[in-house]
Amino acid sequence: MAQWNQLQQLETRYLEQLYHLYSDSFPMELRQFLAPWIESQDWAYAANKESHATLVFHNLLGEIDQQYSRFLQENNVLYQHNLRRIKQHLQSKYLEKPMEIARIVARCLWEEQRLLQTATTAQQVNTHTHTHTYGQKFNVFLFLQQIVTEMAGLLSAMDFVQKNLTDEELADWKRRQQIACIGGPPNICLDRLETWITSLAESQLQIRQQIKKLEELQQKVSYKGDPIIQHRPALEEKIVDLFRNLMKSAFVVERQPCMPMHPDRPLVIKTGVQFTTKVRWVHTEVSHKGKTSRRKFSRKFNILGTNTKVMNMEESNNGSLSAEFKHLTLREQRCGNGGRTNSDVSLCVISIMPLTSSEEVFISVQTHSLPVVVISNICQMPNAWASILWYNMLTNHPKNVNFFTKPPVGTWDQVAEVLSWQFSSTTKRGLTIEQLTTLAEKLLGPCVNYSGCQITWAKFCKENMAGKGFSFWVWLDNIIDLVKKYILALWNEGYIMGFISKERERAILSPKPPGTFLLRFSESSKEGGITFTWVEKDINGKTQIQSVEPYTKQQLNSMSFAEIIMGYKIMDATNILVSPLVYLYPEIPKEEAFGKYCRPEAQPDTEFPDPGCGECVSRNIVFSIILF
Repeated sequence: MAQWNQLQQLETRYLEQLYHLYSDSFPMELRQFLAPWIESQDWAYAANKESHATLVFHNLLGEIDQQYSRFLQENNVLYQHNLRRIKQHLQSKYLEKPMEIARIVARCLWEEQRLLQTATTAQQVNTHTHTHTYGQKFNVFLFLQQIVTEMAGLLSAMDFVQKNLTDEELADWKRRQQIACIGGPPNICLDRLETWITSLAESQLQIRQQIKKLEELQQKVSYKGDPIIQHRPALEEKIVDLFRNLMKSAFVVERQPCMPMHPDRPLVIKTGVQFTTKVRWVHTEVSHKGKTSRRKFSRKFNILGTNTKVMNMEESNNGSLSAEFKHLTLREQRCGNGGRTNSDVSLCVISIMPLTSSEEVFISVQTHSLPVVVISNICQMPNAWASILWYNMLTNHPKNVNFFTKPPVGTWDQVAEVLSWQFSSTTKRGLTIEQLTTLAEKLLGPCVNYSGCQITWAKFCKENMAGKGFSFWVWLDNIIDLVKKYILALWNEGYIMGFISKERERAILSPKPPGTFLLRFSESSKEGGITFTWVEKDINGKTQIQSVEPYTKQQLNSMSFAEIIMGYKIMDATNILVSPLVYLYPEIPKEEAFGKYCRPEAQPDTEFPDPGCGECVSRNIVFSIILF
């Protein structure tokens, strides 16, 4: 018999409880109209899966339309009106958040089941009571079976809440941690999640104590068919499983493996160089004497350093139970093919395993770092970091070490976001739409709309760009390094246009007055270079766009780029040294933009270089010829 039909046959006291379950959020009329269909859907799954929730919600609207058509044929104006009102309400409230209505319906169905179970148990006990002479005693038993029923319902509710915490909230935190590792928003605080898990775990331990009390009661008095005897073992097994699974899920890597000298590039580990990692038990009541040990996966490595670590609360400011490994190093075991996979990128996973017990519940758990790339030379860092970007951009699998045997493609939308993070995570400024469009053209060629365009791993990191002897990522990574080490302040001010095509550069500079200039990155330098392009008039008054040879890291080691701009001069047609740079695009005076970044002794002086030299230096001033 359908659940809704069974509910209609309950006594009045139970029906009154049923009426309180429903409100405008989920009207009882809708439950009545669509009872069989509603009971046939997996609302609990929809409550945790947005795509499925969206599908079910639209199907729900379709079912309402079918019922409306039926009432239209029956000329039932009242039901037509009610259904139209209900549909409009659902669309206005849940169209953008279908998981919310799924949670509401799942909760109502669960409460209905609990109500049916309570009523059924009470009916069984009442029948049993009439067949015995000990009526007063069985009133007590009636109360105690009700307790069993309530406990079963409470455990089901705990199971529902726990799945939300572990399958949704904790999974969402782990994904945010992945994103933060590759430069995304650092929204990875665990404190709120820890509070929720701790409260749930405490409730589970309290329930387990109550179940033990039932066992004590059972030993004192029982009777044939006693539900305590029948259901207590299952209740205890359920609560232990819930607690054990919660503890397994609550053990996480709070800080992924990282070399202290490269904090902005975690998950890349150089053999022989110390790295750190930190684990945390997102629950403050677990035994404080558990020890953690480390294992390794995939490629064969010896992890040197402290073999075990006692988890304690003193290492964390917020009192969380954690353990931090600060002085670990990797040494690869060479055997067979060197322990390496056939892929050109090798991933491995660090596993951390504590053993502890709590409230007589033995718990054996482990947690894994995200896949790390192990390098033997720091020159391998750019490609290693590209691997970390690609992996964490495209998958949330915790330890897919075979990912690069056949790396999936990414879309430009995904790649663009990650590329912008590479700047915003270490500077104050990400990439603009125009800058990203220029990069898209470098990767994919001219296109009207790059959204949805696919990019392969080889195109991103392995293959040389058209007409160049280096890959897109090698070029871009050197520019990122250039920005961070040599021109960070200018980048943060927004003075560097950086990525702009030559066609676009000419288009925006040509209408400007002579002396207007912009700063852009070199497209021809593998090592990363920056240049400036300016507007000038030739002797016939014709507009010319000129550029200087790019300045590389080696040149910027000896003088700041701001000083180069302030001191840059060329010979004019009358053999007089003049500065061709007057206004930073669009119209910022050069002194206003760059003067504050120059040393007083680096201001231009009156010494002029020999006009026949190519690149001349007069004390602290660099003079460069134009590349026509």
